[in-house]
Amino acid sequence: MTTILAPAGRGFDPLGISGRSLPVQAALLLFGTGVLALASQISVPMVPVPITMQTFALTMIGVLYGWRLGLLTVLAWLGEAMMGLPVLANGGGGLAPFVGPTAGYLAAFPIIAALAGYLANKGWTGSQVVKSFLAHLSANILCLGIGGAWLAYLIGAEKGLALGVTPFILGAVLKSALAAALLMALARRKAQPLDL
Repeated sequence: MTTILAPAGRGFDPLGISGRSLPVQAALLLFGTGVLALASQISVPMVPVPITMQTFALTMIGVLYGWRLGLLTVLAWLGEAMMGLPVLANGGGGLAPFVGPTAGYLAAFPIIAALAGYLANKGWTGSQVVKSFLAHLSANILCLGIGGAWLAYLIGAEKGLALGVTPFILGAVLKSALAAALLMALARRKAQPLDL
């Protein structure tokens, strides 16, 4: 059976998603929205935007699912949030987050998942740990740029940078390093033959 969400023969595919049927990929999409909802609840409260594990989960889903299925998963999760489900940071949901201080970050989320997945497909993941780190960091910085630009529009450039970008740079570096390390370990584990 052919699939349309994850292209066959993509480079880094440790979960074998490219060979899965459409119903399995749909189940993975729903599972991914659950992972994103859980990652959103792991947060450090800050004003006006909390630090969460969302971007870590977003880039990992992009890499593990591939850019197409990763993008669709993030869009489905954002759709759940728009319907009022409490899947965003601090149990947020509804339309308010999409017009408030977090709107720029939310708009960036599908883009960064797709970017991370695209770069992974080009070999920027797995055993290529430096490239993997740079792929995740690029996605995180892009998210901060888009989110910070929206925040700057709302509260001014200086405050937007001070409250919406600068406090999150160290977290972006650490989350990118963690993602690269985990993906390197996953690639090494997949490359090792099973001892039976």
